[in-house]
Amino acid sequence: MRDKKYYIEEMFDTLIKQLKESEGITEQLKAENQMERVARMNNIRNRATEIINHNIIYN
Repeated sequence: MRDKKYYIEEMFDTLIKQLKESEGITEQLKAENQMERVARMNNIRNRATEIINHNIIYN
């Protein structure tokens, strides 16, 4: 169980990083428009959660 949890956490972190890079969410955006960055990061977290739920939990 612990190994699966670790795997899921690693997958989540990797997805977040990849999605941030692909959508151009940078520290510059954080400095220039915090609310936009928060909204986009929330969207990314929600999508990453859905991907993990679909691929790991529901399968």
